[in-house]
Amino acid sequence: MRRLASLRGGRSGCSRRRWLRWGRSSGRLGETIPGGFFTRSKLDWLSLISIFYYVNPLFRGLGSSTMWAVLTVVVVMEYTVGGTFSKGLNRAFATLLAGAFGLGAHQLAALAGNRGEPILLSVFVFVLAAMATFSRFVPEIKARYDYGVTIFILTFSLVAVSSYRVDELIKLAHQRLSTIAIGVATCIATSIFVFPVWAGEDLHKLVALNLDKLACFLEGLENEYFRQKITGENLKGKSFLQSYKSVLNSKATEDSLANFARWEPAHGRFSFRHPWKQYLKVGAVIRQCSCSIEALNAFISTASQSQPTITDEEFVEKVQDACAVMSSETGKALAELASAIRETKWPSAAMPHFAKAKVAAGGLKALVPSEDASLPEVLMSATTASLLSEVVQCAGDVATAVEELGHLAGFKKPEHAHKVGAINPVAGEDSQPHVVVDITDK
Repeated sequence: MRRLASLRGGRSGCSRRRWLRWGRSSGRLGETIPGGFFTRSKLDWLSLISIFYYVNPLFRGLGSSTMWAVLTVVVVMEYTVGGTFSKGLNRAFATLLAGAFGLGAHQLAALAGNRGEPILLSVFVFVLAAMATFSRFVPEIKARYDYGVTIFILTFSLVAVSSYRVDELIKLAHQRLSTIAIGVATCIATSIFVFPVWAGEDLHKLVALNLDKLACFLEGLENEYFRQKITGENLKGKSFLQSYKSVLNSKATEDSLANFARWEPAHGRFSFRHPWKQYLKVGAVIRQCSCSIEALNAFISTASQSQPTITDEEFVEKVQDACAVMSSETGKALAELASAIRETKWPSAAMPHFAKAKVAAGGLKALVPSEDASLPEVLMSATTASLLSEVVQCAGDVATAVEELGHLAGFKKPEHAHKVGAINPVAGEDSQPHVVVDITDK
Protein backbone atom coordinates (compact mmCIF):
# COMPACT_ATOMS: atom_id res chain seq x y z
CA MET A 1 0.00 0.00 0.00
CA ARG A 2 2.81 2.38 0.80
CA ARG A 3 4.41 1.64 -2.57
CA LEU A 4 1.11 2.24 -4.34
CA ALA A 5 0.62 5.52 -2.49
CA SER A 6 4.15 6.61 -3.33
CA LEU A 7 3.61 5.75 -7.00
CA ARG A 8 0.39 7.76 -7.07
CA GLY A 9 2.10 10.66 -5.35
CA GLY A 10 4.98 10.55 -7.82
CA ARG A 11 2.60 10.53 -10.78
CA SER A 12 0.59 13.42 -9.43
CA GLY A 13 3.80 15.34 -8.78
CA CYS A 14 4.99 14.76 -12.37
CA SER A 15 1.61 15.85 -13.75
CA ARG A 16 1.67 18.97 -11.59
CA ARG A 17 5.16 19.88 -12.81
CA ARG A 18 4.10 19.34 -16.41
CA TRP A 19 1.11 21.62 -15.99
CA LEU A 20 3.28 24.26 -14.35
CA ARG A 21 5.82 24.08 -17.19
CA TRP A 22 3.02 24.34 -19.73
CA GLY A 23 1.57 27.34 -17.90
CA ARG A 24 4.94 29.13 -17.82
CA SER A 25 5.60 28.46 -21.51
CA SER A 26 2.10 29.68 -22.42
CA GLY A 27 2.66 32.83 -20.37
CA ARG A 28 5.97 33.51 -22.11
CA LEU A 29 4.30 32.95 -25.50
CA GLY A 30 1.53 35.37 -24.60
CA GLU A 31 4.07 38.03 -23.68
CA THR A 32 5.66 37.84 -27.14
CA ILE A 33 2.32 38.48 -28.91
CA PRO A 34 1.46 42.22 -29.18
CA GLY A 35 -1.62 42.87 -27.09
CA GLY A 36 -1.42 39.54 -25.32
CA PHE A 37 -2.78 36.15 -26.24
CA PHE A 38 -6.35 36.67 -25.12
CA THR A 39 -6.76 40.08 -26.74
CA ARG A 40 -5.72 38.65 -30.12
CA SER A 41 -7.76 35.45 -29.84
CA LYS A 42 -10.60 34.99 -32.31
CA LEU A 43 -12.72 33.37 -29.62
CA ASP A 44 -13.12 36.74 -27.90
CA TRP A 45 -14.62 38.27 -31.02
CA LEU A 46 -16.75 35.19 -31.61
CA SER A 47 -18.35 35.79 -28.21
CA LEU A 48 -19.01 39.40 -29.26
CA ILE A 49 -20.58 38.63 -32.63
CA SER A 50 -22.61 35.74 -31.23
CA ILE A 51 -24.82 38.33 -29.55
CA PHE A 52 -26.66 38.59 -32.86
CA TYR A 53 -27.56 34.92 -32.53
CA TYR A 54 -28.59 34.93 -28.87
CA VAL A 55 -30.60 38.18 -28.74
CA ASN A 56 -34.11 37.52 -30.03
CA PRO A 57 -34.82 40.90 -31.72
CA LEU A 58 -31.58 40.71 -33.68
CA PHE A 59 -32.14 37.07 -34.58
CA ARG A 60 -35.69 37.75 -35.84
CA GLY A 61 -34.42 40.52 -38.08
CA LEU A 62 -31.69 38.42 -39.70
CA GLY A 63 -33.02 34.89 -39.31
CA SER A 64 -30.91 31.78 -39.51
CA SER A 65 -28.41 33.65 -41.71
CA THR A 66 -27.04 35.15 -38.47
CA MET A 67 -24.66 32.20 -38.30
CA TRP A 68 -22.87 33.63 -41.37
CA ALA A 69 -21.71 36.57 -39.24
CA VAL A 70 -20.06 34.15 -36.83
CA LEU A 71 -18.46 32.16 -39.66
CA THR A 72 -17.25 35.40 -41.26
CA VAL A 73 -15.40 36.36 -38.09
CA VAL A 74 -13.74 32.94 -37.99
CA VAL A 75 -12.37 33.11 -41.53
CA VAL A 76 -11.75 36.88 -41.82
CA MET A 77 -10.05 37.75 -38.54
CA GLU A 78 -6.27 37.94 -39.07
CA TYR A 79 -3.32 38.91 -36.90
CA THR A 80 -2.58 42.17 -38.74
CA VAL A 81 -4.88 45.01 -39.70
CA GLY A 82 -3.93 44.64 -43.35
CA GLY A 83 -4.67 40.93 -43.34
CA THR A 84 -8.13 41.56 -41.85
CA PHE A 85 -8.83 44.34 -44.37
CA SER A 86 -7.70 42.13 -47.24
CA LYS A 87 -9.87 39.17 -46.31
CA GLY A 88 -12.79 41.26 -45.11
CA LEU A 89 -13.11 43.50 -48.16
CA ASN A 90 -12.49 40.59 -50.50
CA ARG A 91 -15.26 38.62 -48.83
CA ALA A 92 -17.73 41.53 -48.73
CA PHE A 93 -17.32 42.65 -52.35
CA ALA A 94 -17.10 39.09 -53.68
CA THR A 95 -20.34 38.23 -51.87
CA LEU A 96 -22.05 41.34 -53.23
CA LEU A 97 -20.89 40.71 -56.79
CA ALA A 98 -21.65 36.98 -56.69
CA GLY A 99 -25.11 37.64 -55.23
CA ALA A 100 -25.90 40.08 -58.03
CA PHE A 101 -24.68 37.64 -60.65
CA GLY A 102 -26.65 34.84 -59.01
CA LEU A 103 -29.87 36.84 -59.05
CA GLY A 104 -29.25 37.78 -62.67
CA ALA A 105 -28.64 34.16 -63.59
CA HIS A 106 -31.90 33.18 -61.85
CA GLN A 107 -33.89 35.79 -63.78
CA LEU A 108 -32.43 34.70 -67.12
CA ALA A 109 -32.89 31.02 -66.40
CA ALA A 110 -36.51 31.59 -65.37
CA LEU A 111 -37.26 32.79 -68.91
CA ALA A 112 -36.49 29.30 -70.23
CA GLY A 113 -39.34 27.68 -68.30
CA ASN A 114 -39.36 24.83 -65.82
CA ARG A 115 -37.47 22.45 -68.09
CA GLY A 116 -34.82 24.85 -69.32
CA GLU A 117 -34.17 26.63 -66.01
CA PRO A 118 -31.97 23.94 -64.35
CA ILE A 119 -30.02 23.48 -67.57
CA LEU A 120 -29.26 27.19 -67.92
CA LEU A 121 -28.38 27.48 -64.22
CA SER A 122 -25.89 24.61 -64.59
CA VAL A 123 -24.34 26.28 -67.64
CA PHE A 124 -24.04 29.62 -65.83
CA VAL A 125 -22.42 28.00 -62.81
CA PHE A 126 -19.97 26.08 -64.99
CA VAL A 127 -18.97 29.05 -67.17
CA LEU A 128 -18.56 31.64 -64.39
CA ALA A 129 -16.80 29.20 -62.07
CA ALA A 130 -14.40 28.23 -64.87
CA MET A 131 -13.67 31.89 -65.70
CA ALA A 132 -13.12 32.76 -62.05
CA THR A 133 -10.85 29.75 -61.54
CA PHE A 134 -8.80 30.71 -64.59
CA SER A 135 -8.41 34.28 -63.28
CA ARG A 136 -6.67 32.91 -60.18
CA PHE A 137 -3.66 32.06 -62.37
CA VAL A 138 -3.09 35.75 -63.17
CA PRO A 139 -0.26 36.85 -60.81
CA GLU A 140 -1.79 40.25 -59.97
CA ILE A 141 -5.17 38.72 -59.12
CA LYS A 142 -3.67 35.80 -57.20
CA ALA A 143 -1.53 38.13 -55.07
CA ARG A 144 -4.35 40.38 -53.84
CA TYR A 145 -7.74 38.91 -54.76
CA ASP A 146 -7.32 35.14 -54.61
CA TYR A 147 -9.50 34.84 -51.52
CA GLY A 148 -12.16 37.05 -53.07
CA VAL A 149 -12.30 34.91 -56.22
CA THR A 150 -12.77 31.80 -54.08
CA ILE A 151 -15.66 33.44 -52.18
CA PHE A 152 -17.17 34.56 -55.49
CA ILE A 153 -17.23 30.99 -56.79
CA LEU A 154 -18.72 29.70 -53.55
CA THR A 155 -21.39 32.38 -53.19
CA PHE A 156 -22.45 32.40 -56.83
CA SER A 157 -22.80 28.63 -56.83
CA LEU A 158 -24.88 28.70 -53.64
CA VAL A 159 -27.18 31.48 -54.86
CA ALA A 160 -27.60 30.11 -58.37
CA VAL A 161 -28.29 26.54 -57.26
CA SER A 162 -30.54 27.46 -54.32
CA SER A 163 -32.58 29.79 -56.53
CA TYR A 164 -34.16 26.75 -58.14
CA ARG A 165 -35.77 25.66 -54.84
CA VAL A 166 -36.00 28.85 -52.75
CA ASP A 167 -38.93 31.19 -53.38
CA GLU A 168 -37.78 34.30 -51.47
CA LEU A 169 -34.34 34.45 -53.04
CA ILE A 170 -33.89 38.22 -52.73
CA LYS A 171 -34.69 38.11 -49.01
CA LEU A 172 -32.21 35.27 -48.49
CA ALA A 173 -29.49 37.11 -50.41
CA HIS A 174 -30.15 40.30 -48.45
CA GLN A 175 -29.90 38.51 -45.10
CA ARG A 176 -26.71 36.72 -46.04
CA LEU A 177 -25.06 39.90 -47.34
CA SER A 178 -26.12 41.83 -44.22
CA THR A 179 -24.73 39.24 -41.82
CA ILE A 180 -21.44 39.02 -43.73
CA ALA A 181 -21.18 42.82 -43.70
CA ILE A 182 -21.76 42.81 -39.92
CA GLY A 183 -19.03 40.20 -39.42
CA VAL A 184 -16.56 42.08 -41.64
CA ALA A 185 -17.28 45.40 -39.94
CA THR A 186 -16.78 43.80 -36.53
CA CYS A 187 -13.43 42.31 -37.56
CA ILE A 188 -12.17 45.56 -39.10
CA ALA A 189 -13.24 47.70 -36.14
CA THR A 190 -11.67 45.25 -33.70
CA SER A 191 -8.38 44.97 -35.60
CA ILE A 192 -8.02 48.78 -35.80
CA PHE A 193 -9.08 49.86 -32.32
CA VAL A 194 -8.06 46.93 -30.10
CA PHE A 195 -4.27 46.49 -29.92
CA PRO A 196 -3.74 46.97 -33.68
CA VAL A 197 -0.84 45.22 -35.37
CA TRP A 198 0.04 47.04 -38.60
CA ALA A 199 1.60 44.99 -41.39
CA GLY A 200 3.20 48.11 -42.86
CA GLU A 201 4.95 48.93 -39.62
CA ASP A 202 6.16 45.34 -39.32
CA LEU A 203 7.56 45.49 -42.86
CA HIS A 204 9.26 48.81 -42.09
CA LYS A 205 10.92 47.32 -39.00
CA LEU A 206 11.84 44.09 -40.80
CA VAL A 207 13.79 45.87 -43.56
CA ALA A 208 15.69 47.94 -41.00
CA LEU A 209 16.37 44.83 -38.91
CA ASN A 210 17.79 42.98 -41.93
CA LEU A 211 20.19 45.83 -42.56
CA ASP A 212 21.28 45.70 -38.93
CA LYS A 213 22.00 41.97 -39.29
CA LEU A 214 24.28 42.57 -42.28
CA ALA A 215 26.02 45.38 -40.40
CA CYS A 216 26.51 43.07 -37.41
CA PHE A 217 28.27 40.52 -39.61
CA LEU A 218 30.59 43.02 -41.27
CA GLU A 219 31.55 44.73 -38.02
CA GLY A 220 32.12 41.37 -36.37
CA LEU A 221 34.23 40.28 -39.32
CA GLU A 222 36.44 43.31 -38.90
CA ASN A 223 36.95 42.70 -35.17
CA GLU A 224 37.18 38.91 -35.12
CA TYR A 225 38.95 38.14 -38.39
CA PHE A 226 40.77 40.96 -40.12
CA ARG A 227 42.18 42.46 -36.91
CA GLN A 228 43.51 39.03 -35.91
CA LYS A 229 46.10 39.09 -38.73
CA ILE A 230 45.05 35.58 -39.86
CA THR A 231 46.16 33.60 -36.86
CA GLY A 232 44.39 30.45 -38.01
CA GLU A 233 41.65 30.72 -35.39
CA ASN A 234 38.60 28.60 -36.11
CA LEU A 235 35.65 30.90 -36.78
CA LYS A 236 32.88 28.31 -36.57
CA GLY A 237 31.93 29.25 -33.02
CA LYS A 238 31.58 32.98 -33.66
CA SER A 239 28.00 34.20 -33.29
CA PHE A 240 28.30 37.00 -35.84
CA LEU A 241 28.73 34.45 -38.64
CA GLN A 242 25.06 33.45 -38.25
CA SER A 243 23.61 36.95 -37.94
CA TYR A 244 22.71 37.36 -41.61
CA LYS A 245 21.31 33.85 -42.26
CA SER A 246 17.65 34.77 -41.71
CA VAL A 247 17.92 37.57 -44.30
CA LEU A 248 18.34 34.99 -47.08
CA ASN A 249 14.86 33.58 -46.40
CA SER A 250 12.95 36.81 -45.75
CA LYS A 251 11.32 37.18 -49.18
CA ALA A 252 8.08 35.34 -48.37
CA THR A 253 7.54 37.36 -45.19
CA GLU A 254 8.25 40.66 -46.96
CA ASP A 255 5.88 39.84 -49.83
CA SER A 256 3.10 38.91 -47.42
CA LEU A 257 3.55 42.03 -45.27
CA ALA A 258 3.74 44.31 -48.33
CA ASN A 259 0.55 42.80 -49.74
CA PHE A 260 -1.30 43.36 -46.48
CA ALA A 261 0.21 46.83 -45.99
CA ARG A 262 -1.35 48.06 -49.24
CA TRP A 263 -4.81 47.37 -47.78
CA GLU A 264 -4.24 49.35 -44.60
CA PRO A 265 -5.50 52.91 -44.06
CA ALA A 266 -3.16 55.74 -43.16
CA HIS A 267 -1.63 55.29 -39.73
CA GLY A 268 1.23 56.91 -37.87
CA ARG A 269 4.03 57.87 -40.23
CA PHE A 270 2.58 55.92 -43.15
CA SER A 271 0.08 57.38 -45.59
CA PHE A 272 -2.41 55.38 -47.63
CA ARG A 273 -0.22 55.70 -50.74
CA HIS A 274 3.01 54.82 -48.96
CA PRO A 275 5.49 53.20 -51.41
CA TRP A 276 5.34 49.66 -50.04
CA LYS A 277 6.59 48.24 -53.34
CA GLN A 278 9.86 50.09 -52.86
CA TYR A 279 10.38 48.18 -49.61
CA LEU A 280 10.31 45.00 -51.67
CA LYS A 281 13.00 46.44 -53.96
CA VAL A 282 15.12 47.38 -50.96
CA GLY A 283 14.60 43.91 -49.52
CA ALA A 284 15.65 42.28 -52.80
CA VAL A 285 18.90 44.29 -52.90
CA ILE A 286 19.54 43.43 -49.24
CA ARG A 287 19.19 39.72 -50.08
CA GLN A 288 21.64 40.12 -52.96
CA CYS A 289 24.08 41.68 -50.51
CA SER A 290 23.51 38.82 -48.07
CA CYS A 291 24.28 36.33 -50.87
CA SER A 292 27.62 38.05 -51.42
CA ILE A 293 28.21 37.89 -47.67
CA GLU A 294 27.36 34.18 -47.76
CA ALA A 295 30.09 33.61 -50.36
CA LEU A 296 32.58 35.64 -48.30
CA ASN A 297 31.64 33.77 -45.13
CA ALA A 298 32.05 30.38 -46.80
CA PHE A 299 35.50 31.31 -48.07
CA ILE A 300 36.93 32.75 -44.88
CA SER A 301 35.48 29.91 -42.77
CA THR A 302 37.32 27.42 -44.95
CA ALA A 303 40.48 29.49 -45.34
CA SER A 304 40.85 30.05 -41.59
CA GLN A 305 41.19 26.31 -41.03
CA SER A 306 43.95 25.68 -43.60
CA GLN A 307 46.11 28.75 -44.04
CA PRO A 308 49.22 28.89 -46.22
CA THR A 309 52.63 29.84 -44.88
CA ILE A 310 53.05 33.60 -44.97
CA THR A 311 56.23 34.74 -46.73
CA ASP A 312 55.28 38.32 -47.59
CA GLU A 313 53.99 39.70 -44.30
CA GLU A 314 53.93 43.31 -45.49
CA PHE A 315 51.63 42.53 -48.41
CA VAL A 316 49.30 40.42 -46.29
CA GLU A 317 49.10 43.07 -43.55
CA LYS A 318 48.27 45.80 -46.05
CA VAL A 319 45.51 43.66 -47.56
CA GLN A 320 44.20 42.86 -44.08
CA ASP A 321 44.20 46.52 -43.04
CA ALA A 322 42.39 47.57 -46.21
CA CYS A 323 39.84 44.76 -45.80
CA ALA A 324 39.34 45.73 -42.17
CA VAL A 325 38.54 49.32 -43.20
CA MET A 326 36.20 48.14 -45.94
CA SER A 327 34.35 45.77 -43.62
CA SER A 328 34.11 48.24 -40.75
CA GLU A 329 33.01 51.23 -42.82
CA THR A 330 30.51 49.21 -44.85
CA GLY A 331 29.05 47.83 -41.64
CA LYS A 332 28.73 51.32 -40.19
CA ALA A 333 27.12 52.53 -43.43
CA LEU A 334 24.54 49.73 -43.36
CA ALA A 335 23.82 50.49 -39.69
CA GLU A 336 23.24 54.14 -40.62
CA LEU A 337 20.89 53.07 -43.43
CA ALA A 338 18.96 50.92 -40.96
CA SER A 339 18.71 53.87 -38.57
CA ALA A 340 17.57 56.14 -41.41
CA ILE A 341 14.77 53.75 -42.38
CA ARG A 342 13.73 53.20 -38.78
CA GLU A 343 13.56 56.94 -38.08
CA THR A 344 12.36 57.91 -41.60
CA LYS A 345 15.22 60.35 -42.07
CA TRP A 346 17.46 61.00 -45.05
CA PRO A 347 20.43 58.55 -45.10
CA SER A 348 23.08 61.22 -45.47
CA ALA A 349 25.12 59.93 -42.51
CA ALA A 350 25.89 56.68 -44.36
CA MET A 351 27.60 58.30 -47.35
CA PRO A 352 30.94 59.22 -45.64
CA HIS A 353 31.35 55.59 -44.56
CA PHE A 354 30.72 54.37 -48.10
CA ALA A 355 33.28 56.85 -49.38
CA LYS A 356 35.94 55.51 -46.99
CA ALA A 357 35.13 51.92 -47.95
CA LYS A 358 35.46 52.72 -51.65
CA VAL A 359 38.78 54.50 -51.07
CA ALA A 360 40.09 51.44 -49.25
CA ALA A 361 38.85 49.19 -52.07
CA GLY A 362 40.59 51.37 -54.62
CA GLY A 363 43.83 51.24 -52.65
CA LEU A 364 43.89 47.44 -52.96
CA LYS A 365 44.39 47.70 -56.70
CA ALA A 366 47.76 49.38 -56.17
CA LEU A 367 49.11 46.63 -53.89
CA VAL A 368 51.66 44.34 -55.50
CA PRO A 369 53.13 41.28 -53.74
CA SER A 370 56.86 40.74 -53.61
CA GLU A 371 58.63 38.14 -55.70
CA ASP A 372 59.09 35.94 -52.64
CA ALA A 373 55.35 35.74 -51.95
CA SER A 374 53.88 32.27 -52.39
CA LEU A 375 51.01 31.72 -54.77
CA PRO A 376 48.56 30.31 -52.14
CA GLU A 377 48.87 33.35 -49.86
CA VAL A 378 48.47 35.75 -52.79
CA LEU A 379 45.40 33.88 -54.01
CA MET A 380 43.90 33.84 -50.54
CA SER A 381 44.41 37.57 -50.01
CA ALA A 382 43.20 38.43 -53.51
CA THR A 383 40.08 36.28 -53.19
CA THR A 384 39.18 37.75 -49.80
CA ALA A 385 39.63 41.29 -51.10
CA SER A 386 37.62 40.53 -54.25
CA LEU A 387 34.69 39.03 -52.34
CA LEU A 388 34.68 41.90 -49.87
CA SER A 389 34.79 44.43 -52.71
CA GLU A 390 31.69 42.79 -54.14
CA VAL A 391 29.98 43.20 -50.76
CA VAL A 392 30.90 46.90 -50.75
CA GLN A 393 29.43 47.28 -54.22
CA CYS A 394 26.21 45.52 -53.22
CA ALA A 395 25.98 47.72 -50.14
CA GLY A 396 26.21 50.74 -52.44
CA ASP A 397 23.23 49.39 -54.38
CA VAL A 398 21.37 49.10 -51.08
CA ALA A 399 22.13 52.76 -50.35
CA THR A 400 20.77 53.75 -53.77
CA ALA A 401 17.55 51.82 -53.14
CA VAL A 402 17.15 53.39 -49.70
CA GLU A 403 17.65 56.86 -51.18
CA GLU A 404 14.92 56.13 -53.72
CA LEU A 405 12.69 54.99 -50.87
CA GLY A 406 13.46 58.24 -49.07
CA HIS A 407 12.41 60.24 -52.15
CA LEU A 408 9.13 58.34 -52.54
CA ALA A 409 8.26 58.22 -48.83
CA GLY A 410 9.36 61.78 -48.05
CA PHE A 411 12.04 61.04 -45.47
CA LYS A 412 13.10 64.02 -43.38
CA LYS A 413 16.14 65.76 -44.81
CA PRO A 414 18.72 67.63 -42.72
CA GLU A 415 17.76 71.20 -41.85
CA HIS A 416 21.01 72.65 -43.20
CA ALA A 417 20.84 72.63 -46.99
CA HIS A 418 23.93 72.23 -49.11
CA LYS A 419 25.17 75.48 -50.59
CA VAL A 420 26.47 75.75 -54.13
CA GLY A 421 28.53 78.78 -55.06
CA ALA A 422 29.15 80.22 -58.51
CA ILE A 423 31.85 82.88 -59.15
CA ASN A 424 30.97 85.28 -61.96
CA PRO A 425 33.48 87.92 -63.05
CA VAL A 426 31.92 91.33 -63.67
CA ALA A 427 33.54 94.34 -65.29
CA GLY A 428 31.98 97.65 -66.25
CA GLU A 429 33.00 100.97 -67.66
CA ASP A 430 32.13 102.93 -64.52
CA SER A 431 33.24 100.38 -61.91
CA GLN A 432 36.33 98.50 -60.89
CA PRO A 433 36.60 94.88 -62.07
CA HIS A 434 35.14 92.58 -59.39
CA VAL A 435 33.47 89.24 -58.94
CA VAL A 436 29.98 88.25 -57.74
CA VAL A 437 29.53 85.02 -55.77
CA ASP A 438 26.00 83.54 -56.11
CA ILE A 439 25.08 81.06 -53.33
CA THR A 440 22.00 78.94 -53.84
CA ASP A 441 20.47 75.99 -52.05
CA LYS A 442 20.94 72.64 -53.68
